[in-house]
Amino acid sequence: MLLSLVVHTHSLRYWFPATVMLGTAPVYLLSWGAWRFLSTLLPARLYHTLDDRLYCIYQSMVLFFFENYTGVEIVIYGDIPKTKENVIYLSNHQCTVDWIIADMLAIRQSALGHVRYVLKDGLKWLPLYGWYFSQHGGIYVKRSAKFNAEAMKKKLVSQNQLGAPMYLVIFPEGTRYNPELKNVIADSQAFATKEGLAVLQHTLTPRMKASHIALETMRAHLDAVYDITVAYEGTLGTDHQRKPAPSMPEFLCKECPRVHIHFERVDVKEIPPEPHFFRRWLHERFEIKDRLLADFYKRGNGVKLCSFPGEGRRSPLGLSKTLPAVLVLGGLTLPLLLTDTGRKVYWRTWVYGTLLGWLWVNLLP
Repeated sequence: MLLSLVVHTHSLRYWFPATVMLGTAPVYLLSWGAWRFLSTLLPARLYHTLDDRLYCIYQSMVLFFFENYTGVEIVIYGDIPKTKENVIYLSNHQCTVDWIIADMLAIRQSALGHVRYVLKDGLKWLPLYGWYFSQHGGIYVKRSAKFNAEAMKKKLVSQNQLGAPMYLVIFPEGTRYNPELKNVIADSQAFATKEGLAVLQHTLTPRMKASHIALETMRAHLDAVYDITVAYEGTLGTDHQRKPAPSMPEFLCKECPRVHIHFERVDVKEIPPEPHFFRRWLHERFEIKDRLLADFYKRGNGVKLCSFPGEGRRSPLGLSKTLPAVLVLGGLTLPLLLTDTGRKVYWRTWVYGTLLGWLWVNLLP
């Protein structure tokens, strides 16, 4: 009986925040839809300004759970600019929480509403979210031969023309590094060997297409590239072997005590435009990540180091930046669920919003 209670209580650590984050999505979409309709006759720049603000509110609520609720400690190595910039954010990729790490850095620059993602194509099938990410400037891409460079360029050009602030998140590895998927790692290393590139141990060989297109299409619009390396504390096993990074449910169950983020700002002028040289540059950045992660996972005198070289700075996120968003979205959702008419609108938004979103994002990517 006691064991069942413990297991149930542990599961609630995940279900409560998940229920709130998913449960407020229809109200958020209805609010966005109302603004989209009202702004039809207004300048596009004005629509995008408020769209960024609405997105900031929702993502602030998400960060309330991923930071304040979990109590995770964020340790940052390097100096994050205090002013907003138009940037491409390049990071290693280990789990779905990596998306949230980008938000964690963006909110510390007051740039949360500007975050847009380059996403793998299958994610456009996410109910409600898949379609909205596209509306907010997200770009869905397919791998290898199916990669549509022109579609990506077209979307980025439209963002440039609108003067939309850009915090474009790209994971160049294309898929997550999972130490348990030995075949994926072996294939990645074999590809590096074939191409005459250094073999990486703690990341996959980066793919250059999406990053290069983004950089060259937006070069005149960009200030910098943020080179990010992320490590989750608790992913070194007692057998000295690296374990998989936490999933979103595991993270929300408070199974990750600290996240270590190594930040380096690279001026756009320092990055070569030619594809061949850019590919070398990108791989060299991942060689640096590989060394950083090797340092993180090594042991010294029998003690786990679990830190990057240099001085790490703890960076707590104040409740004033996240709790108001929880109260606003919760305050809009609860009244809707308390009436029969409201509940019908709520569930129809989930059903019809998802179906129409799937149709839209597949016909008009």
